[in-house]
Amino acid sequence: MVTALEVPANMLIEKLAVYIKENIPEVKPPYWARFAKTGCFKEKPPQNPDWWYYRVASILRKLYKASKPVGLSELRREYGGRKRRGTRPERAYWAPGNAIRKILQQLEQAQLVRKTRGGRTLTPQGKALLDRIAIEVVLELAKEKPEIAKYLPLSLRLKISPEQSGGS
Repeated sequence: MVTALEVPANMLIEKLAVYIKENIPEVKPPYWARFAKTGCFKEKPPQNPDWWYYRVASILRKLYKASKPVGLSELRREYGGRKRRGTRPERAYWAPGNAIRKILQQLEQAQLVRKTRGGRTLTPQGKALLDRIAIEVVLELAKEKPEIAKYLPLSLRLKISPEQSGGS
């Protein structure tokens, strides 16, 4: 079966962000998200008005990939970056925690993430959502590039083109 780790991350995150925006009402950007920068090392706020949903999708993928509880500080470090400080050497800075914390709280309300003692983990509903979106992504890829279809299970090959389901 296809998992969320076996498809290109950018395609999965784009499709997941669109799904979250349209189908999960608990996840919505707060008012201040229009004006907020995603870090002190950035000069401007994000240009994409839907950046909140892309960050939600990215966090879900990171939780899926970790397969263990992930804390807020780990996510802050992941989304951090380097800051140019003029003539002084560059230095790594962590991302601000407020946006990440609000996203995790919204995902808890949507029952896609669960809080544990060591951090946050995906619930079975969250894993199922990511796997379902991954299947949609791999089906799109197989339609664009038919040579990928031979690596898919027979049940998925039938969804692409029923007439080409013969043996390989």
